[in-house]
Amino acid sequence: MSKRSTFTLGSAVLCGALLVSGCANQMSQRSEQEDRVERKLLEHSLQIDVGEPNVMELPQRRVRISEQKRFEVTEFEVTRRYDRYTPFQPWREVYEIPLGAVAVIAGLGANVVNVFALGNLPDSVTRDWLDYGVAGLNPFMNVQSNGRAQQNLAGISELQKDKREEYTSLPWSERLVEVKAGALTHELTTDRMGILRLNLLDAPFSEQNISRVGTLHLQVHDEDNGVRADASLLVSGNLRSKLLEAHDLIFDDLEDDEVSQWVHRVKRLSELGLEEEASELEQSLIELTRNDPELQQEFLQSLTKATGRLVADPGTQ
Repeated sequence: MSKRSTFTLGSAVLCGALLVSGCANQMSQRSEQEDRVERKLLEHSLQIDVGEPNVMELPQRRVRISEQKRFEVTEFEVTRRYDRYTPFQPWREVYEIPLGAVAVIAGLGANVVNVFALGNLPDSVTRDWLDYGVAGLNPFMNVQSNGRAQQNLAGISELQKDKREEYTSLPWSERLVEVKAGALTHELTTDRMGILRLNLLDAPFSEQNISRVGTLHLQVHDEDNGVRADASLLVSGNLRSKLLEAHDLIFDDLEDDEVSQWVHRVKRLSELGLEEEASELEQSLIELTRNDPELQQEFLQSLTKATGRLVADPGTQ
């Protein structure tokens, strides 16, 4: 390529740039990728585990309630493509036009030198300088600027990567449970592990004649999804016959009783087969006599003598 033809080509490019007008300088398209997970609920159920046996022989029972869900999980790779451009700001032409002229001259000179260098000069010199100069000389266009670039969403495409089923089983944590005992329905709450602690000797059951209730009906429901579960727990006749007496032994006033009466209460609960309640009452009496070591010692010795129970050491309480 001759020197004369190189200058002719450069002049033609320069003239074309001055004739072309545009409001924005289009830049290379940009794309970004992200993963998206879609979860579709296939099945939703609640489960009440009343434990074994299904008949209550003791006044306390832990009921475990859980929530099961089955999902269809689909993973997608999402690609978003953006058209980028440099918005036109007229006041920038004040300095872009003279800089553009310098860049065109430098770019033309670099192309001449590239002829003698057998095309070994990089494109950033031979082409990019000309591109910058042409954009700078165009009064209707600013040069490309990554710092001022703006973008518009050009399109979105999704590619499915994986599809599977997932199962979850979570505790019915701190949620309401309806317990129907005879003609009354009580609203109780599970703990954070989804455990409902039933105690027929405690409120609200102690406020009714629970000795006449043979079955407890438990129900939970999720109002948002319309899911519910039911379960029944039988109360044995043997237990019902003990409840009224056991309640009086535990909850009647303790402070006005003599030590012998305290011992009788603990002993009688043990005889009724209510060892857990007997131990709890024993601990309550130890706590009650904490500030009177002599009375506490009298109670513990009398209890050991009358029942042969292995009494807890008050010093470890």
